[in-house]
Amino acid sequence: MSTPTLADLFENLHEAVESPLRQARTSFGHSTMKGDASEDVWLNLLRTYLPERYRVSRAVAVDSKGAFSKQLDIVVYDRQYTPFIFRHGAQLIVPAEAIYAIFEVKQELNAGYIKEASDKVESVRNLHRTSVDVIWADGLAKAKMPKPILGGILSLASVWKPPLDKALRDIMAGEINPLRKLDLGCVASHGIFSMNEKGEHEITPTAKASTTFI
Repeated sequence: MSTPTLADLFENLHEAVESPLRQARTSFGHSTMKGDASEDVWLNLLRTYLPERYRVSRAVAVDSKGAFSKQLDIVVYDRQYTPFIFRHGAQLIVPAEAIYAIFEVKQELNAGYIKEASDKVESVRNLHRTSVDVIWADGLAKAKMPKPILGGILSLASVWKPPLDKALRDIMAGEINPLRKLDLGCVASHGIFSMNEKGEHEITPTAKASTTFI
């Protein structure tokens, strides 16, 4: 029996994402069912491969002044140091201070969906976030400024030809409001994009986008 290579493992990981995304696109006629199935694929990927200290869920964010974000497809948040996570039925409400990243999930990447993702990101980044001193074994640790919240979009395909090139760059460059900027994204069939230290988006075309993204 042959021993699998690292390339084989990466290929299997990517197929475990792209294949069910395609199935969701073709098997469900109802848009809500199709969207839920796609979200589940990305949720399971992040839950499986992120370190255990991170939690990944559909959620709404809330701040200490009572303001709420829009409904969020995927929220990556801290559970270990977050004392209050409120659940009402299937609805999870997460304190803004606990959030590391949020993602919008779509079947395809286009200008309208990028705007929708930016709307979601802005609704979270606009929330008021607090910080306090922490008492621990070595004494008192001073309060830290909350870290920037990453925002992104995840999809199966792109409507553009070529899929990830000038059209995407132009849209990203045209967004000047820092609260609305997307930091990263994955288009499973085509590649990934991410923001570098200069605030410019770099695009990486790849046939194994979900593996590269993780």
